[in-house]
Amino acid sequence: MKVHLRMVGCRLNQSEIDSMARQFQGMGHEVVERPEEADHFVLNSCAVTQEASKTSRKLVRDFHRSNPEAETTVTGCYAQIAPQELDRLPGVARVLSNADKDDLVSFVTGEAIKIFDSEPIERAASAPSLGRTRAFVKVQDGCDNECTFCVTTIARGQGRSREIGQVLREVNTLRQLGYQEAVLTGVHLGSYGQDLGLNDGLSQLVKELLRHSDMPRLRLSSLEPWDLAPGFFDLWGDPRLCRHLHLPLQSGCDATLKRMRRQTNQAAFRALMGAARAAIPGARITTDVIAGFPGESDREFATSRAFIEEMGFDGLHVFRYSSRPGTPASRMKNQVSSAVKRARSAELLAISDTMEANFAASLAGTQQNVLWEQITAATPEGFVHSGYTDNYMRVKAVYPRDLSNRICATYLGEFTDGVIHGTVRL
Repeated sequence: MKVHLRMVGCRLNQSEIDSMARQFQGMGHEVVERPEEADHFVLNSCAVTQEASKTSRKLVRDFHRSNPEAETTVTGCYAQIAPQELDRLPGVARVLSNADKDDLVSFVTGEAIKIFDSEPIERAASAPSLGRTRAFVKVQDGCDNECTFCVTTIARGQGRSREIGQVLREVNTLRQLGYQEAVLTGVHLGSYGQDLGLNDGLSQLVKELLRHSDMPRLRLSSLEPWDLAPGFFDLWGDPRLCRHLHLPLQSGCDATLKRMRRQTNQAAFRALMGAARAAIPGARITTDVIAGFPGESDREFATSRAFIEEMGFDGLHVFRYSSRPGTPASRMKNQVSSAVKRARSAELLAISDTMEANFAASLAGTQQNVLWEQITAATPEGFVHSGYTDNYMRVKAVYPRDLSNRICATYLGEFTDGVIHGTVRL
């Protein structure tokens, strides 16, 4: 069987689709990049915003146009909360809930997944065949928080963690396959281990991975700011832990945060940022911000903007508030108009551009290690490589030989159009 797999949304969805790809390959099926070559399509959908749901529907229709004879299996958060909408789309053979996602490959192939696949990788595969140098490793799923805007808790259920031994086994296998970086992902990564009775479980997990794995890079995905115990940032004393922190704020105004039911405020977040900056020199810290949450007045937005600028983030992920079914925020009064949300989003994006440019400027003239992920073009001088520093800045460089999946010392120069231009030093 030739299978084409796609995802919409977060790194957790990426880790799940990567696991499915390894399972299909391990069972002898072929994962293809071109939709028109596929006998079957798999989509891991997203419902975090209305736009994500729209994109998920569009992809299903695109699949059917690519090959009307092929079937599509849809899973993920949009499949969880609106299965009937997806089931009506052309080519959809099955819609699987998040609870059934781990068994998706069995549903599609009609074959039982063997024990070795539940990790999910124990058979021959290779990093190049999956097209990546970074592996996304799902260590946690679900969330016990009650943020009023979030549909993910509804779609993913309560928080649950994988055993440390399982995660370690997967990371070590990925290293054997040639991966240079493992990214730990979860809906609520900072809560890792709470359901297993672990105190400060994420720290324990990271320490075990650093101690018992030789993966060159270990990266953490999004961390809620209220989960991190004192001393957490001391982990970055090990240089293999990537110096990028994504700490979702959502709003810099305490009144808005209270309506969002976020478990932080300006004072707590300010202290967290100070601790992170002090412990991790050269760290890049980014955040999420929602523009136009219900009840966000001009004064609240101004307060939020001022706090965001005070924190000196190194980039923002800006989202216009999107009403999601079943969430308390969808029923709140004083919904903000689309025009106001667009204007506030534009302001925040402009601030983000400046923040990212400032961080890039701080790296200019320095030498950083870059993991080269792919060749994007060729010139008379050599191949154009694209990769990332450990603090997650994108770099391009021309080099006469293929450097894909190698970590190389690189001299960083000018920053243009979201990319730092570098010179490889071998």
